[in-house]
Amino acid sequence: MRLFVAIQLSEEMKSSITGAMHALKKAGVKGSYVPTQNLHLTLAFIGEIEDTAAVKAAIDTISFRQFRLSLSDMGCFGDLVWIGLKGNQGLSAAVRSVRDALDTAGIDYDRKKFVPHITVIRKASGRWQQVPAPKGEMMVKKISLMKSEQKDGKRVYTEIFSI
Repeated sequence: MRLFVAIQLSEEMKSSITGAMHALKKAGVKGSYVPTQNLHLTLAFIGEIEDTAAVKAAIDTISFRQFRLSLSDMGCFGDLVWIGLKGNQGLSAAVRSVRDALDTAGIDYDRKKFVPHITVIRKASGRWQQVPAPKGEMMVKKISLMKSEQKDGKRVYTEIFSI
């Protein structure tokens, strides 16, 4: 099963991001747009793993405190366009807690430096820079363990555990 640990976005934040995505389309930016229901902030990408119980147990050890998350800017990694998030102590603590729990449990994950972002377009082409970044904020009330699977040719994310 393909897993990742994420923050699921509020409907208000998804709506704000979706508005920016429509503006990007109107500006002629092409690419594979992320469906609204799949918008999220990844804290740790685990990938393919058989033992979901071990991952759930690791996540369950985390001491989580609510914090505010705010959209900031737009940027890209190559041809991937994203919306950035303002870094804060709550977000940094959540990422550190998730990664420490996975390390302690011996669960492998993608150890790239954490850059807080929400992917909006893959394989993007066009002038995305001319579209202003959306505004929005939310309270983060939980961290979710998500599974990712292909259904009818589409990527579907489902929460399987949360704290």
